Amino acid sequence: MLFSGTEEIAAPRQKVWDFLMDPNQVGSCGPGVQSIEVVDDDHFKARAKVGVGFITATFNVNMTFVERVPLERAKIEARGQAPGSAVDALGEMHLSDGDEGGTKMEWSANVNISGTLASVGARLIEGTSRKLIGQTFGCIKSKIEA
Repeated sequence: MLFSGTEEIAAPRQKVWDFLMDPNQVGSCGPGVQSIEVVDDDHFKARAKVGVGFITATFNVNMTFVERVPLERAKIEARGQAPGSAVDALGEMHLSDGDEGGTKMEWSANVNISGTLASVGARLIEGTSRKLIGQTFGCIKSKIEA
């Protein structure tokens, strides 16, 4: 599944970049995120509980920044396992100057889910994913703009 969008954030690019490069800050905005463990500057682990329809799974996810160009763009890979399910994802973001001193963030995520969660059907997964993405960006914007 491919997701993408554009977010306007009422904050300077440096502030947005600093927040988005901090796994603990971003993790605090992830619905269902139970813990974040920073391994080093480019690697971190997360534990997150996700529900789709009547199925709930707790994923252990390894994440790696595979590209970072400060204040401009970043790319992250994520691989996670839960009993009976797996997820692989590649996320990218591009930052540019937004309106009135703010920051424009264009983002995309290619997500592949397999196993029990995938068996509930793409429609449920897609709808749930869009809802969780909206909650995440709402939280990120409110914290950065505060």
